[in-house]
Amino acid sequence: MVRTMSFVRALLRAVRAVRHTPHLATDLPGDEELLLDAPDGRLGPALVAAARGEYAGAAELLATTRESAEWENRDRYTMRLAAFAVSRPDWLADWLAAAPRDPDALLVKAELAIVRAWGSPARAELLREIAPLIDAAASAEPADPVPWRIALDHARGTHAPHTAFESLWAEAVGRSSHHYGCHVAALQYLSAQWYGSHRECFGFAEEAAADALPGSLVQALPVRAAFACLAADGGGAPTGRQSPRELFRDRIDAAADLAIALSAAYEPGDPWPAEVRNLLAYVLVVRERWEEALEQFRRIGPYATAFPWARLDDDPLGRFTELRDGVRRQVAARTPPGRERGPAGIPAGPVGAPGQPPGRAPQKASGRAAGLPGAGALGKPGRSGSGDHYA
Repeated sequence: MVRTMSFVRALLRAVRAVRHTPHLATDLPGDEELLLDAPDGRLGPALVAAARGEYAGAAELLATTRESAEWENRDRYTMRLAAFAVSRPDWLADWLAAAPRDPDALLVKAELAIVRAWGSPARAELLREIAPLIDAAASAEPADPVPWRIALDHARGTHAPHTAFESLWAEAVGRSSHHYGCHVAALQYLSAQWYGSHRECFGFAEEAAADALPGSLVQALPVRAAFACLAADGGGAPTGRQSPRELFRDRIDAAADLAIALSAAYEPGDPWPAEVRNLLAYVLVVRERWEEALEQFRRIGPYATAFPWARLDDDPLGRFTELRDGVRRQVAARTPPGRERGPAGIPAGPVGAPGQPPGRAPQKASGRAAGLPGAGALGKPGRSGSGDHYA
């Protein structure tokens, strides 16, 4: 009888999926509309000019961020320009030849040196050799926190002790107390993968998020800590011990809830919080919170980001679309016939069993949908991508 009922439920889920899946896709961008790590309207023209070998656009862009103290944008643009220079070193060399003391060119040079060293087997040795480049960038513009973010990443890669890291941290937050990139660098240093623990990582992230300004991406730090915890869970736990995912389950869910609130503060399709939304969608998928994950995919719009999907697959955009489709099928299979739909096209109330928190599907010990990730799919050593800070 039990097997018969399970078979009937499977048949009903299939019927519901066929009935509801097309409706659930009505406000999702088509696969052909998706953009991976799309530059914003200011960076895009600078990159196009750089592809022609011209550095004036990038110089003007970074000079504007420096003069107007747009430290968050400055950090993002510096990382993207350095990533471009990896394959076009002549472009940056021409810029430096024309303006060897330009604080913006020196900043890109320091970031590029870190990126190159981080991918080498001799990482720690190479990183130690480029410390003077970071010092030069910091000296060129004393008010800029971005060289200190680079210094924090450099310290992590060179196995700097806690005391040295704390000194660099004080310099960074003294220049911009809520700088997201500097906080991400500190969070990674404190992660269990590096020199801390899951408990330290969550503690730092939660305290920083509580002190953050309204709408600040620093409020997304706990969901990054949750991601780090899930990434470390691939090997499971020894017999009789809880895995990180089980041990920190409540903190992972609380982090996701906070990130959902942060995402709601921005318009759907806004590129600024796109990476946070991509990361949040992943965490919600792992936690099997299907409806909330689908809502984040809607809010992402066309702006897919390499992080975290590049940690799962060599084709991050393909992985993004695969998981987005999988989430749609999960929600469709759980939508009863005749269920009223909200304005966003998703069911208006909870799908879960009685007593389940609104918006969450029942948590299951096993039976994850085919093609959807478990924590074991994460954590490929040496992999980095946008937002990873050389993770």
